[in-house]
Amino acid sequence: MISRRKSRQVNVGNVKIGSDSQISVQSMLSMPAQYIEANVEQAKELQSAGCQIIRTAVPDIESVKLIYALKNAVTVPIVADIHFDYKIALECVSAGVDKIRINPGNIGSDDKIKAVADACMTNGIPIRIGVNSGSVEKELLGKYGSPTPQAMAESAMNHIKLLEKFDFEDIVVSIKSSNVQDMISAYRIVASQCDYPLHLGVTEAGTERMALIKSSMGIGSLLLDGIGDTIRVSITDNPVKEVYAGFDILKGAGIKTDCPRIVSCPTCGRTKIDMISIANEVEQRLRDCKKPIVVAVMGCAVNGPGEAKQADIGIAGGDGEGLIFRHGEIIRKVDEKELVDELMREIERI
Repeated sequence: MISRRKSRQVNVGNVKIGSDSQISVQSMLSMPAQYIEANVEQAKELQSAGCQIIRTAVPDIESVKLIYALKNAVTVPIVADIHFDYKIALECVSAGVDKIRINPGNIGSDDKIKAVADACMTNGIPIRIGVNSGSVEKELLGKYGSPTPQAMAESAMNHIKLLEKFDFEDIVVSIKSSNVQDMISAYRIVASQCDYPLHLGVTEAGTERMALIKSSMGIGSLLLDGIGDTIRVSITDNPVKEVYAGFDILKGAGIKTDCPRIVSCPTCGRTKIDMISIANEVEQRLRDCKKPIVVAVMGCAVNGPGEAKQADIGIAGGDGEGLIFRHGEIIRKVDEKELVDELMREIERI
């Protein structure tokens, strides 16, 4: 049983972050901000995939039009990612954005920081402080020699103090790095120094294969420590893949339980069916299933049911035929071509 770090609760639209709220999965639109129609379509795809919070870059005042369009197109909360210009943040607040991602120290003088903090406070909009290894201030780089975990953590805490100075505490914090060890260490430091909810992620994690590996290590390690309230898996690919990966990490950590858990054998010389295709098909067809069951896909009709006794339902292959079993007890034999369909019918009955 994971004991979660105690944190405050922040409301991002209709999604709660922190405290004992479920850990939410985020992604970010990848189209240039001026392509409003393309961004709206991508946001709809993310919403259909189950994405719970969508972030978009807002590089200039003109791009605030995208916030209006997104708010009219999807029900998922929208986060505006803003750098340097506080006026863009104020315009996004007026456009009805659900959260602002900004580094307070990068938008200028105290009066500008106060203007953003006051506008967000008046409208009930939280601010995510987003520190990464590339945004650490020169003074801290001089102090620590490089963007070390200590430097990133101190940068984050300094930004927090800037908002607290103006009585703003509706804060979410992220401290990302492309270096998994540094990312883990930085989050652990900040987790011990404040009680604000934490947004986890390994930044610039790479293309799909390595991004999944690095994110599973970084995000997964912290989640198992009880650290983390919302996550994003950064992948150089279609952002819908980020959503699926995020939920898969939560499943793998045993945190997301309103879904099937699939166990499958790696195949061996006893396998006489197309295990790889069958396992992939089962996984795909169960992607939207909400039943908290264990489903086994085994390649050997001799050992399969015995090795997967813990499964609520399972299949095992033979020579042109397969077995369907429950908790190790064989229910019936079916033709190999009907194996997956029959499995799905049994799952519907559970």
